[in-house]
Amino acid sequence: MQGQIIKIISNDYFVLYNNKEYVCKARGKLRNESITPQVGDYVLFDADNKYILNVLPRKNNLLRPSVANIDQAFIITSLKKPDFSTNLLDKLLVICHINNIEPVICLTKKDLLTKSEFKEIKKIIKYYKHVGYKVIYNTELFKIKKLFKNKTTVFTGQTGAGKSSLMNKLDKSLNFETNEISDALGRGKHTTRYVTLVQLFNGKVLDTPGFSAIDLSSYSDKQIRDSFIEFDNYSCPYKDCMHINEKECVIKNNKNILKSRYDNYKKFIEKR
Repeated sequence: MQGQIIKIISNDYFVLYNNKEYVCKARGKLRNESITPQVGDYVLFDADNKYILNVLPRKNNLLRPSVANIDQAFIITSLKKPDFSTNLLDKLLVICHINNIEPVICLTKKDLLTKSEFKEIKKIIKYYKHVGYKVIYNTELFKIKKLFKNKTTVFTGQTGAGKSSLMNKLDKSLNFETNEISDALGRGKHTTRYVTLVQLFNGKVLDTPGFSAIDLSSYSDKQIRDSFIEFDNYSCPYKDCMHINEKECVIKNNKNILKSRYDNYKKFIEKR
């Protein structure tokens, strides 16, 4: 039988088939082949003996959070408490691009900003929209619900940015646990205990544990460079230019490129 893993707790894999859940174990041969089943995986399983026999080929997969077969990612991004982080946002956009996942930047906590703070952040938001990213506020529930249709969506972003709160607003029956932000640390606790796949608004949503650090070390310099999609709008005189050291490069001193975006790009390359 073919089903989909919708939740993993310890060594138990919850497989959904024909609207029924089967709690399965993974066959030893998967471990021998270094195959680790993930939430979102389509699998062949033995319903009688409750064993996963094989993991079917994936469209894509992530390790942090550990999920597979994703169409789009809602990058839940706080504007304050915790503070707006272009560094984390750009890292997540890089990961989405490399893994062929459509990103949706979902902004939260706009109400905590002063008028002057919002004025400055609004310029940055306008830039992301201009280069082609979808940007939405967490208060625009009707728009968010429409984006779920026929897609498998992952929720990710800053710890304490409001992922679980948004899920609860979208569907109160989900009842995901939320916590207050620590004033001392400026971040929230990890409230989602495990990854789970839920049916929502004619689509599927993967709610994932919050995190604040992403490792880009497994990606090549060229993969990271090509993930900054606005670079393609300019014709650099150097073939295969990395846009860092070359004197006549049209990217590194380009005033049309948001400074924080270029600075983050340099950091991602130079810290590897």
